Amino acid sequence: MDCKQFWENISSKKIALCGIGISNTPLILDFLNKGARVYACDRRSREEIGELADRIEEAGAELRLGNDYLSDLEVDIIFRTPGMSFNLPELTSARKKGIAVTSEMEVFFDLCPATIFAVTGSDGKTTTTTLIAEMLKKQGKTVHVGGNIGNPLLPEIDNIKPEDFVVVELSSFQLISMRKSPDVAVVTNVAPNHLDIHKDMDEYVEAKKNIILHQNAFSRTVLNYDNEITNSFKEYVRGQSLGFSMERRVKNGAWLDEGGYLHMSYRGIDAPIMHRNDIAILGDHNVENYLTAISAVWGYVSTENIRKVAKEFAGVEHRIEFVREKDGVKYYNDSIASSPTRTIAGLKAFDKKVILLAGGYDKHIPFEPMAPYVTEKVKLLLLCGPTADAIEAAVMSDENYSDGCPEIIKTASLEESIELAHKRAVSGDIVTLSPACASFDAFPNFAARGKFFKEKVNNL
Repeated sequence: MDCKQFWENISSKKIALCGIGISNTPLILDFLNKGARVYACDRRSREEIGELADRIEEAGAELRLGNDYLSDLEVDIIFRTPGMSFNLPELTSARKKGIAVTSEMEVFFDLCPATIFAVTGSDGKTTTTTLIAEMLKKQGKTVHVGGNIGNPLLPEIDNIKPEDFVVVELSSFQLISMRKSPDVAVVTNVAPNHLDIHKDMDEYVEAKKNIILHQNAFSRTVLNYDNEITNSFKEYVRGQSLGFSMERRVKNGAWLDEGGYLHMSYRGIDAPIMHRNDIAILGDHNVENYLTAISAVWGYVSTENIRKVAKEFAGVEHRIEFVREKDGVKYYNDSIASSPTRTIAGLKAFDKKVILLAGGYDKHIPFEPMAPYVTEKVKLLLLCGPTADAIEAAVMSDENYSDGCPEIIKTASLEESIELAHKRAVSGDIVTLSPACASFDAFPNFAARGKFFKEKVNNL
Protein backbone atom coordinates (compact mmCIF):
# COMPACT_ATOMS: atom_id res chain seq x y z
CA MET A 1 0.00 0.00 0.00
CA ASP A 2 1.35 3.46 -0.86
CA CYS A 3 0.75 6.67 1.09
CA LYS A 4 -2.11 7.83 -1.11
CA GLN A 5 -4.01 4.56 -0.65
CA PHE A 6 -3.34 4.59 3.09
CA TRP A 7 -4.72 8.07 3.63
CA GLU A 8 -7.75 7.30 1.45
CA ASN A 9 -8.51 4.28 3.62
CA ILE A 10 -7.96 6.23 6.85
CA SER A 11 -10.49 8.92 5.87
CA SER A 12 -13.40 6.55 6.51
CA LYS A 13 -12.10 4.90 9.70
CA LYS A 14 -12.62 5.27 13.43
CA ILE A 15 -9.17 5.45 15.02
CA ALA A 16 -8.16 5.31 18.68
CA LEU A 17 -4.78 6.82 19.55
CA CYS A 18 -3.54 5.76 22.98
CA GLY A 19 -1.59 8.33 24.92
CA ILE A 20 -2.02 12.09 24.70
CA GLY A 21 1.46 13.55 24.71
CA ILE A 22 4.14 15.28 22.66
CA SER A 23 4.71 12.34 20.30
CA ASN A 24 1.06 11.44 19.66
CA THR A 25 -0.40 14.93 19.31
CA PRO A 26 0.90 15.45 15.74
CA LEU A 27 -0.60 12.06 14.82
CA ILE A 28 -3.99 12.97 16.30
CA LEU A 29 -4.06 16.24 14.37
CA ASP A 30 -2.83 14.58 11.17
CA PHE A 31 -5.49 11.87 11.23
CA LEU A 32 -8.17 14.48 11.90
CA ASN A 33 -6.95 16.50 8.92
CA LYS A 34 -7.18 13.38 6.75
CA GLY A 35 -10.86 12.96 7.66
CA ALA A 36 -10.68 10.16 10.22
CA ARG A 37 -12.85 10.05 13.33
CA VAL A 38 -10.28 10.12 16.12
CA TYR A 39 -10.60 9.01 19.73
CA ALA A 40 -7.77 10.34 21.91
CA CYS A 41 -7.36 7.89 24.80
CA ASP A 42 -5.37 8.36 28.00
CA ARG A 43 -5.39 6.94 31.53
CA ARG A 44 -4.87 10.42 32.99
CA SER A 45 -7.63 12.86 33.89
CA ARG A 46 -8.37 16.03 31.95
CA GLU A 47 -6.77 18.07 34.74
CA GLU A 48 -3.57 16.01 34.57
CA ILE A 49 -3.30 16.39 30.80
CA GLY A 50 -3.97 20.12 30.90
CA GLU A 51 -4.43 22.45 27.92
CA LEU A 52 -3.37 19.75 25.46
CA ALA A 53 -6.73 18.03 26.06
CA ASP A 54 -8.57 21.26 25.16
CA ARG A 55 -6.42 21.71 22.07
CA ILE A 56 -7.06 18.31 20.52
CA GLU A 57 -10.75 18.36 21.48
CA GLU A 58 -11.14 21.71 19.75
CA ALA A 59 -9.46 20.17 16.67
CA GLY A 60 -12.19 17.52 16.56
CA ALA A 61 -10.92 14.55 18.57
CA GLU A 62 -13.18 12.74 21.05
CA LEU A 63 -11.56 12.22 24.47
CA ARG A 64 -11.64 8.95 26.40
CA LEU A 65 -9.93 9.50 29.75
CA GLY A 66 -9.49 7.74 33.09
CA ASN A 67 -8.86 4.16 34.17
CA ASP A 68 -11.36 2.69 31.68
CA TYR A 69 -9.94 4.54 28.68
CA LEU A 70 -9.38 1.27 26.75
CA SER A 71 -12.61 -0.48 27.69
CA ASP A 72 -15.15 -1.33 24.97
CA LEU A 73 -13.48 0.65 22.20
CA GLU A 74 -15.66 0.31 19.10
CA VAL A 75 -13.15 1.44 16.47
CA ASP A 76 -11.45 0.12 13.34
CA ILE A 77 -7.83 0.73 14.36
CA ILE A 78 -6.03 1.18 17.67
CA PHE A 79 -2.63 2.86 17.65
CA ARG A 80 -0.88 1.89 20.86
CA THR A 81 1.73 4.18 22.35
CA PRO A 82 5.32 2.80 22.43
CA GLY A 83 5.32 2.37 26.20
CA MET A 84 2.10 0.34 26.21
CA SER A 85 2.44 -3.42 26.54
CA PHE A 86 1.39 -5.25 23.38
CA ASN A 87 -0.13 -7.96 25.60
CA LEU A 88 -2.49 -5.76 27.61
CA PRO A 89 -5.80 -7.66 28.11
CA GLU A 90 -7.74 -4.80 26.52
CA LEU A 91 -5.58 -4.94 23.37
CA THR A 92 -5.78 -8.75 23.21
CA SER A 93 -9.57 -8.47 23.50
CA ALA A 94 -9.63 -5.85 20.72
CA ARG A 95 -7.66 -8.10 18.36
CA LYS A 96 -10.07 -10.97 19.04
CA LYS A 97 -12.95 -8.67 18.01
CA GLY A 98 -11.21 -7.95 14.69
CA ILE A 99 -9.90 -4.51 15.57
CA ALA A 100 -6.47 -3.79 14.07
CA VAL A 101 -3.91 -2.99 16.79
CA THR A 102 -0.82 -1.30 15.44
CA SER A 103 1.59 1.57 16.15
CA GLU A 104 2.85 4.67 14.43
CA MET A 105 6.24 3.07 13.74
CA GLU A 106 4.76 -0.13 12.28
CA VAL A 107 2.69 1.83 9.77
CA PHE A 108 5.61 4.12 9.00
CA PHE A 109 7.86 1.15 8.16
CA ASP A 110 5.18 -0.19 5.79
CA LEU A 111 4.88 3.14 3.93
CA CYS A 112 8.40 4.59 4.04
CA PRO A 113 10.08 4.79 0.60
CA ALA A 114 13.53 5.77 1.94
CA THR A 115 16.49 3.78 3.30
CA ILE A 116 15.88 3.10 7.00
CA PHE A 117 18.59 2.83 9.67
CA ALA A 118 17.19 1.58 12.99
CA VAL A 119 18.95 1.35 16.35
CA THR A 120 17.94 -0.63 19.42
CA GLY A 121 19.67 -1.81 22.59
CA SER A 122 19.54 -1.46 26.35
CA ASP A 123 22.01 1.45 26.42
CA GLY A 124 23.45 3.89 23.91
CA LYS A 125 20.47 3.96 21.54
CA THR A 126 19.88 7.71 21.44
CA THR A 127 23.51 8.76 21.10
CA THR A 128 24.14 6.15 18.39
CA THR A 129 20.98 7.15 16.53
CA THR A 130 22.05 10.79 16.67
CA LEU A 131 25.60 10.00 15.53
CA ILE A 132 24.37 8.04 12.51
CA ALA A 133 22.05 10.91 11.58
CA GLU A 134 24.79 13.52 12.04
CA MET A 135 27.22 11.54 9.88
CA LEU A 136 24.68 11.15 7.09
CA LYS A 137 23.84 14.87 7.27
CA LYS A 138 27.54 15.76 7.14
CA GLN A 139 27.70 13.71 3.93
CA GLY A 140 24.99 15.94 2.48
CA LYS A 141 22.08 13.50 2.79
CA THR A 142 18.51 14.52 3.62
CA VAL A 143 17.85 12.78 6.95
CA HIS A 144 14.66 12.27 8.97
CA VAL A 145 15.12 11.27 12.63
CA GLY A 146 12.43 9.80 14.88
CA GLY A 147 11.02 6.82 16.74
CA ASN A 148 11.71 6.41 20.43
CA ILE A 149 13.92 9.51 20.27
CA GLY A 150 10.68 11.51 20.38
CA ASN A 151 9.67 12.69 16.93
CA PRO A 152 6.74 10.92 15.19
CA LEU A 153 7.59 10.28 11.55
CA LEU A 154 4.25 9.20 10.12
CA PRO A 155 3.00 12.81 9.82
CA GLU A 156 6.09 13.49 7.66
CA ILE A 157 5.64 10.48 5.35
CA ASP A 158 4.33 12.51 2.38
CA ASN A 159 7.54 14.57 2.36
CA ILE A 160 10.00 11.65 2.52
CA LYS A 161 11.59 10.78 -0.83
CA PRO A 162 13.18 7.48 -1.94
CA GLU A 163 16.63 9.10 -2.01
CA ASP A 164 16.31 10.31 1.61
CA PHE A 165 17.51 8.52 4.73
CA VAL A 166 15.53 7.77 7.88
CA VAL A 167 17.24 7.07 11.23
CA VAL A 168 15.03 5.74 14.03
CA GLU A 169 15.56 4.65 17.60
CA LEU A 170 13.41 1.65 18.51
CA SER A 171 12.51 0.42 22.00
CA SER A 172 11.61 -3.15 22.90
CA PHE A 173 7.99 -2.01 23.24
CA GLN A 174 7.97 -0.77 19.65
CA LEU A 175 9.77 -3.82 18.29
CA ILE A 176 7.70 -6.51 20.00
CA SER A 177 4.90 -6.35 17.41
CA MET A 178 6.82 -5.23 14.32
CA ARG A 179 6.86 -7.48 11.29
CA LYS A 180 9.15 -5.42 9.08
CA SER A 181 12.83 -4.72 9.66
CA PRO A 182 15.05 -1.82 8.55
CA ASP A 183 17.61 -1.74 5.76
CA VAL A 184 20.35 -1.25 8.36
CA ALA A 185 19.66 -2.75 11.81
CA VAL A 186 21.88 -1.87 14.77
CA VAL A 187 21.87 -3.54 18.21
CA THR A 188 24.09 -1.66 20.65
CA ASN A 189 23.84 -4.19 23.52
CA VAL A 190 21.27 -6.16 25.49
CA ALA A 191 21.16 -6.26 29.31
CA PRO A 192 18.29 -6.59 31.81
CA ASN A 193 15.88 -3.66 31.45
CA HIS A 194 12.14 -2.89 31.58
CA LEU A 195 11.45 -6.07 33.52
CA ASP A 196 8.64 -4.22 35.28
CA ILE A 197 6.68 -4.38 32.00
CA HIS A 198 8.04 -7.37 30.05
CA LYS A 199 6.91 -10.66 31.53
CA ASP A 200 10.51 -11.91 31.70
CA MET A 201 14.00 -11.42 30.26
CA ASP A 202 13.28 -13.84 27.40
CA GLU A 203 10.42 -11.68 26.14
CA TYR A 204 12.67 -8.61 26.31
CA VAL A 205 15.43 -10.32 24.31
CA GLU A 206 12.99 -11.66 21.71
CA ALA A 207 11.57 -8.15 21.24
CA LYS A 208 15.06 -6.78 20.57
CA LYS A 209 15.78 -9.61 18.13
CA ASN A 210 12.77 -8.56 16.07
CA ILE A 211 14.82 -5.72 14.58
CA ILE A 212 16.67 -8.23 12.37
CA LEU A 213 14.24 -11.14 11.93
CA HIS A 214 12.46 -9.60 8.92
CA GLN A 215 15.50 -8.34 7.03
CA ASN A 216 16.44 -9.68 3.58
CA ALA A 217 19.63 -10.53 1.71
CA PHE A 218 20.26 -6.87 0.79
CA SER A 219 20.18 -5.61 4.37
CA ARG A 220 22.96 -4.81 6.84
CA THR A 221 23.08 -5.89 10.49
CA VAL A 222 25.45 -4.34 13.05
CA LEU A 223 25.96 -6.25 16.32
CA ASN A 224 27.98 -5.74 19.49
CA TYR A 225 30.51 -8.60 19.55
CA ASP A 226 31.45 -7.81 23.17
CA ASN A 227 27.93 -8.47 24.42
CA GLU A 228 27.02 -12.15 24.79
CA ILE A 229 23.31 -11.78 24.05
CA THR A 230 23.80 -9.43 21.10
CA ASN A 231 26.55 -11.62 19.67
CA SER A 232 24.16 -14.59 19.74
CA PHE A 233 21.91 -12.78 17.22
CA LYS A 234 24.46 -13.52 14.45
CA GLU A 235 22.77 -16.77 13.51
CA TYR A 236 19.62 -14.86 12.54
CA VAL A 237 21.32 -12.41 10.16
CA ARG A 238 20.12 -12.78 6.58
CA GLY A 239 22.15 -10.07 4.85
CA GLN A 240 25.49 -8.39 5.43
CA SER A 241 26.79 -8.97 8.96
CA LEU A 242 29.05 -6.38 10.60
CA GLY A 243 30.15 -6.10 14.22
CA PHE A 244 32.05 -3.83 16.55
CA SER A 245 34.33 -4.46 19.51
CA MET A 246 36.22 -2.51 22.15
CA GLU A 247 38.16 -5.67 23.09
CA ARG A 248 39.45 -7.32 19.91
CA ARG A 249 40.02 -6.93 16.20
CA VAL A 250 37.07 -7.95 14.03
CA LYS A 251 37.16 -9.08 10.39
CA ASN A 252 34.11 -7.11 9.28
CA GLY A 253 33.32 -4.10 11.41
CA ALA A 254 34.78 -1.41 13.64
CA TRP A 255 37.22 -2.03 16.49
CA LEU A 256 39.53 -0.27 18.94
CA ASP A 257 43.23 -1.12 19.07
CA GLU A 258 45.48 -1.04 22.13
CA GLY A 259 46.83 2.36 21.16
CA GLY A 260 43.38 3.95 21.20
CA TYR A 261 42.79 4.07 17.42
CA LEU A 262 39.41 3.25 15.93
CA HIS A 263 39.58 1.04 12.82
CA MET A 264 37.11 -0.21 10.24
CA SER A 265 37.78 -3.60 8.65
CA TYR A 266 35.69 -4.32 5.57
CA ARG A 267 36.10 -6.96 2.88
CA GLY A 268 39.72 -7.66 3.76
CA ILE A 269 40.83 -4.03 4.01
CA ASP A 270 41.57 -2.35 7.34
CA ALA A 271 41.19 1.43 7.54
CA PRO A 272 42.34 3.42 10.60
CA ILE A 273 39.70 6.10 11.21
CA MET A 274 40.83 8.28 14.13
CA HIS A 275 42.22 8.25 17.66
CA ARG A 276 39.77 8.13 20.53
CA ASN A 277 41.09 11.53 21.70
CA ASP A 278 39.54 13.02 18.54
CA ILE A 279 36.08 12.27 19.98
CA ALA A 280 34.64 15.32 21.72
CA ILE A 281 32.33 13.48 24.13
CA LEU A 282 33.53 11.65 27.26
CA GLY A 283 33.66 7.98 28.12
CA ASP A 284 34.45 4.48 26.86
CA HIS A 285 30.78 4.00 26.10
CA ASN A 286 30.91 6.89 23.64
CA VAL A 287 33.94 5.36 21.93
CA GLU A 288 31.77 2.26 21.60
CA ASN A 289 28.90 4.38 20.25
CA TYR A 290 31.25 5.69 17.54
CA LEU A 291 32.36 2.17 16.62
CA THR A 292 28.69 1.27 16.29
CA ALA A 293 27.85 4.26 14.12
CA ILE A 294 30.91 3.79 11.91
CA SER A 295 29.89 0.19 11.17
CA ALA A 296 26.37 1.35 10.32
CA VAL A 297 27.31 4.17 7.91
CA TRP A 298 30.38 2.62 6.29
CA GLY A 299 30.05 3.05 2.53
CA TYR A 300 27.45 5.79 2.98
CA VAL A 301 29.71 8.37 4.68
CA SER A 302 33.35 9.28 4.01
CA THR A 303 36.07 8.82 6.64
CA GLU A 304 36.68 12.57 6.52
CA ASN A 305 33.07 13.34 7.47
CA ILE A 306 33.09 10.71 10.22
CA ARG A 307 36.12 12.49 11.74
CA LYS A 308 34.42 15.89 11.42
CA VAL A 309 31.40 14.67 13.38
CA ALA A 310 33.66 13.19 16.09
CA LYS A 311 35.42 16.51 16.62
CA GLU A 312 32.31 18.70 16.41
CA PHE A 313 29.50 16.70 18.05
CA ALA A 314 29.07 17.89 21.66
CA GLY A 315 26.71 15.13 22.78
CA VAL A 316 23.01 14.59 23.42
CA GLU A 317 21.19 16.33 26.27
CA HIS A 318 21.00 14.35 29.56
CA ARG A 319 23.94 12.07 28.63
CA ILE A 320 26.94 12.98 30.82
CA GLU A 321 26.01 16.54 29.92
CA PHE A 322 28.23 19.16 31.54
CA VAL A 323 25.94 21.61 33.34
CA ARG A 324 28.23 24.10 35.08
CA GLU A 325 31.23 24.59 37.32
CA LYS A 326 30.63 26.39 40.59
CA ASP A 327 33.24 26.99 43.29
CA GLY A 328 35.53 24.55 41.51
CA VAL A 329 32.90 21.76 41.48
CA LYS A 330 31.76 20.35 38.12
CA TYR A 331 28.16 19.17 37.75
CA TYR A 332 27.05 16.61 35.14
CA ASN A 333 23.54 15.58 34.08
CA ASP A 334 23.37 11.87 33.14
CA SER A 335 19.62 11.48 33.69
CA ILE A 336 19.38 9.08 30.73
CA ALA A 337 21.09 6.49 32.98
CA SER A 338 17.89 4.69 33.91
CA SER A 339 19.57 1.29 34.33
CA PRO A 340 22.60 0.04 36.30
CA THR A 341 24.59 -0.68 33.13
CA ARG A 342 24.16 2.90 31.98
CA THR A 343 25.28 4.23 35.36
CA ILE A 344 28.36 1.99 35.18
CA ALA A 345 29.22 3.57 31.83
CA GLY A 346 28.74 7.02 33.32
CA LEU A 347 31.00 6.32 36.28
CA LYS A 348 33.73 4.93 34.02
CA ALA A 349 33.77 8.20 32.07
CA PHE A 350 35.45 9.99 35.00
CA ASP A 351 39.06 9.50 36.09
CA LYS A 352 38.42 10.30 39.77
CA LYS A 353 35.90 9.48 42.49
CA VAL A 354 32.60 11.35 42.22
CA ILE A 355 29.59 12.37 44.24
CA LEU A 356 26.78 10.27 42.76
CA LEU A 357 23.07 11.07 42.88
CA ALA A 358 21.03 7.91 42.25
CA GLY A 359 17.71 6.19 42.90
CA GLY A 360 14.19 6.39 41.52
CA TYR A 361 11.45 4.18 40.11
CA ASP A 362 11.90 0.42 40.48
CA LYS A 363 12.15 -1.47 37.15
CA HIS A 364 12.98 -4.71 39.01
CA ILE A 365 16.57 -4.77 37.75
CA PRO A 366 19.26 -6.02 40.19
CA PHE A 367 21.76 -3.44 41.40
CA GLU A 368 24.49 -5.89 42.46
CA PRO A 369 26.36 -5.65 39.10
CA MET A 370 26.72 -1.90 39.66
CA ALA A 371 28.02 -2.18 43.23
CA PRO A 372 31.75 -2.81 42.48
CA TYR A 373 31.88 0.30 40.30
CA VAL A 374 30.20 2.38 43.01
CA THR A 375 32.70 1.23 45.66
CA GLU A 376 35.57 2.00 43.29
CA LYS A 377 34.40 5.28 41.71
CA VAL A 378 32.13 7.00 44.27
CA LYS A 379 33.14 8.98 47.37
CA LEU A 380 29.60 10.03 48.40
CA LEU A 381 26.42 8.24 47.31
CA LEU A 382 23.17 10.19 47.69
CA LEU A 383 20.06 8.04 47.25
CA CYS A 384 16.37 8.92 46.96
CA GLY A 385 13.21 7.27 45.71
CA PRO A 386 11.73 3.76 46.09
CA THR A 387 15.01 2.02 45.11
CA ALA A 388 17.21 3.76 47.69
CA ASP A 389 17.21 0.83 50.12
CA ALA A 390 17.92 -1.74 47.39
CA ILE A 391 20.86 0.24 45.99
CA GLU A 392 22.25 0.78 49.49
CA ALA A 393 21.97 -2.95 50.27
CA ALA A 394 23.69 -3.91 47.00
CA VAL A 395 26.61 -1.55 47.61
CA MET A 396 27.06 -2.52 51.24
CA SER A 397 27.10 -6.22 50.33
CA ASP A 398 29.92 -5.74 47.78
CA GLU A 399 33.15 -7.43 48.84
CA ASN A 400 35.13 -4.20 48.37
CA TYR A 401 32.82 -2.04 50.46
CA SER A 402 34.09 -0.82 53.81
CA ASP A 403 32.23 1.33 56.30
CA GLY A 404 32.00 4.85 54.89
CA CYS A 405 33.65 3.99 51.55
CA PRO A 406 31.60 5.26 49.91
CA GLU A 407 29.58 7.25 52.40
CA ILE A 408 25.89 6.59 51.75
CA ILE A 409 23.13 9.07 52.63
CA LYS A 410 19.44 8.65 51.82
CA THR A 411 17.42 11.79 51.11
CA ALA A 412 13.72 12.57 50.73
CA SER A 413 13.97 13.87 47.15
CA LEU A 414 16.26 14.68 44.25
CA GLU A 415 16.13 18.33 45.27
CA GLU A 416 17.45 17.44 48.73
CA SER A 417 20.19 15.30 47.13
CA ILE A 418 21.27 18.26 44.96
CA GLU A 419 21.36 20.60 47.97
CA LEU A 420 23.35 18.12 50.05
CA ALA A 421 25.80 17.46 47.19
CA HIS A 422 26.38 21.20 46.89
CA LYS A 423 26.93 21.50 50.63
CA ARG A 424 29.38 18.58 50.83
CA ALA A 425 31.35 19.10 47.60
CA VAL A 426 34.73 20.85 47.66
CA SER A 427 36.77 22.40 44.84
CA GLY A 428 37.90 19.73 42.39
CA ASP A 429 34.92 17.44 43.03
CA ILE A 430 32.56 16.07 40.38
CA VAL A 431 28.83 15.75 41.06
CA THR A 432 26.88 13.56 38.66
CA LEU A 433 23.21 12.65 38.42
CA SER A 434 23.29 9.07 37.11
CA PRO A 435 20.26 7.43 38.76
CA ALA A 436 20.41 3.75 37.58
CA CYS A 437 16.59 3.91 37.70
CA ALA A 438 13.65 5.27 35.74
CA SER A 439 12.16 8.59 36.80
CA PHE A 440 8.49 7.71 37.13
CA ASP A 441 8.41 7.95 40.93
CA ALA A 442 8.76 11.72 40.71
CA PHE A 443 8.98 12.83 37.05
CA PRO A 444 7.14 11.95 33.81
CA ASN A 445 10.38 10.94 32.07
CA PHE A 446 14.17 11.11 32.30
CA ALA A 447 14.24 14.38 30.33
CA ALA A 448 12.03 16.14 32.90
CA ARG A 449 14.29 14.80 35.66
CA GLY A 450 17.37 16.08 33.84
CA LYS A 451 15.88 19.51 33.25
CA PHE A 452 14.94 19.72 36.93
CA PHE A 453 18.50 18.83 37.91
CA LYS A 454 19.98 21.45 35.56
CA GLU A 455 17.60 24.14 36.78
CA LYS A 456 18.47 23.47 40.42
CA VAL A 457 22.21 23.30 39.72
CA ASN A 458 22.17 26.53 37.69
CA ASN A 459 20.34 28.25 40.57
CA LEU A 460 22.83 27.16 43.25
